[in-house]
Amino acid sequence: MRTDSSPGNLPAREHLPAGNAGTPVLDVVIPVYNEEKDLQPCVLRLHDHLARTFPYAFRITIADNASTDTTPQVAARLEAEIPEVTSFRLEQKGRGRALRTVWSASDAPILAYMDVDLSTDLNALLPLVAPLISGHSDLAIGSRLSRSSRVVRGAKREFISRTYNLILRGSLQARFSDAQCGFKAIRRDVAQVLLPLVEDSGWFFDTEMLVLAERAGLRIHEVPVDWVDDPDSTVHIVKTATDDLKGVWRVGRALATGSLSLDRLARPFGDDPRDRELDDVPKGLARQLVGFCVVGGLSTLFYLLLYSGFRSFTGSQIANALALLVSAVANTAANRRLTFGVRGRGGAVRHQAQGLVVFGIGLALTSGSLAALNAATSSPAHATELAVLIAANLAATVLRFLLFRAWVFPDRRDADAESAVVASHAPSSPTYSTALSHHQGDHPGQYQDQHQFQGQHPPLPQRPEAPGAPYDTAQFRAGEAADRTWGDSTMQMQAVRPHDHDPRNAR
Repeated sequence: MRTDSSPGNLPAREHLPAGNAGTPVLDVVIPVYNEEKDLQPCVLRLHDHLARTFPYAFRITIADNASTDTTPQVAARLEAEIPEVTSFRLEQKGRGRALRTVWSASDAPILAYMDVDLSTDLNALLPLVAPLISGHSDLAIGSRLSRSSRVVRGAKREFISRTYNLILRGSLQARFSDAQCGFKAIRRDVAQVLLPLVEDSGWFFDTEMLVLAERAGLRIHEVPVDWVDDPDSTVHIVKTATDDLKGVWRVGRALATGSLSLDRLARPFGDDPRDRELDDVPKGLARQLVGFCVVGGLSTLFYLLLYSGFRSFTGSQIANALALLVSAVANTAANRRLTFGVRGRGGAVRHQAQGLVVFGIGLALTSGSLAALNAATSSPAHATELAVLIAANLAATVLRFLLFRAWVFPDRRDADAESAVVASHAPSSPTYSTALSHHQGDHPGQYQDQHQFQGQHPPLPQRPEAPGAPYDTAQFRAGEAADRTWGDSTMQMQAVRPHDHDPRNAR
């Protein structure tokens, strides 16, 4: 539930139009580092599978992040021999950096990645991307922890994986089952808005992306997979686990402080034109009640502790007023963030001022109860005072929730802000103007991301008439994507050239 005026940047999800495709519908990225042995079998097997089973045009992109062996030459040879294969060379390591760079530059509406070891059975690839093509979901992940998954791996990796996911559930309230499976996909319109929010450039990139997407209300589809562990994996478990825990702490702190602008990821309610007139979908009353009760219970304990402390050196009325004032400020702040989902500092002062009005009503109830108790008996016992205050606070709590929901944190937007939103934003369906340039002469694999977000859905271009027809080369914002600067500067991403391969590996 958003109570600010942020309209979100994402349109309603739509099914990609069917037809003959020239621009690939799916771009599968394979991030590699020193994989000269496994790269060629992986690409050949993946290409064969997609050519046989995938009904749309596709691309396989090899993202070589700073390999020091002959991996670049292997990638160049594959690119020269297979039209659907493209390679990129990044001079810095980091799986997250590689994915952010290539995904940000790709013109395909569906972006995916998988590990070079192909531990995941490829039969799950079409079920992975189908919900994204149909417009049902925003992201899709393979899950090794689903009950119907079949997994072969050692006890140590099984323990680490399940422990890590338990940590995510306990600390970040993650609901997805498997954050680390190297088998994921995302819609490009989502990636354009989500990737600038993801800070990690290593192995935690996946987890951070999923947590932010889930917190923003995006739909994540999970596919049970058959998965066989790679015994020759080069992942350093201890270092990766340490970096992941640091990432969990960083993301958890950012979510707790509301410093992430997740409202920009909001989507309309549905794809029916009548549904798109709904500005937002309110959170359920049951969920708000649960959050309010939890915050209220903790606030009551806090209030009673404060009252007992203040009562030791002052009268009951002053102790009650001081304890109620302090606990009311804390209660308003907690309900603002946890119960009603208001992020950031916007409107915080106004909300606290309105909360103090609600506090005044609670003060009148509790003070009146104490006054009635003192009128009934001249020296009531401390336990009796507490019992009367608890009863009065229960009545004040019910009234506080109603006032919070209807007045302090209402589920509607300010009329002026809503008008500004209508005036400043494009129609509900997204469009992309895309151009793919793939030079098969001197510069194979270079292509320019010329897409622009214009508010309508992308048409899928036709496949080129002649396989050898030349295309224009271009630039894309690779540096901004990799470093998350997203400024005005651009850099040329040089594709690996086929004539740079090692003569000893010539086929």
